[in-house]
Amino acid sequence: MTIQVLQPAGWPRPKGYSNGMAAEGRQVFVAGQVGWDERQQFPETLGDQVRQTLQNIVAVLNEADARPEHIVRLTWYVTSRDEYCAELPQIGAAYREIIGRHFPTMAVVQVVALMEAEAKVEIEATAVVPVAPDG
Repeated sequence: MTIQVLQPAGWPRPKGYSNGMAAEGRQVFVAGQVGWDERQQFPETLGDQVRQTLQNIVAVLNEADARPEHIVRLTWYVTSRDEYCAELPQIGAAYREIIGRHFPTMAVVQVVALMEAEAKVEIEATAVVPVAPDG
């Protein structure tokens, strides 16, 4: 595999993300995705919006023949830290269902608002797809 998790000796292992990753291969950049479906309809809860947002990221990755395990970085923008913390069980379940037990580097930032008024979350992704040995 061309992705290496970077875990400094003596540091506690983080829950739900990695401290760092080193990767070699074709880079794929996914623009900030929000939790709407193909008709631009939003579910009401943050947990459900996270689920749809992650599905949207996977759909974009698929266009580059990339998979969730190729993700090396996620940046999350949420409109409410309190809502994020309250819905963490649902968010975690959605994450494991769609991304699996792959935990790339991650940042979660609370913002005042997102450009889509109904959006409660926006997530950017960076993936590195291994290059086939034959080039």
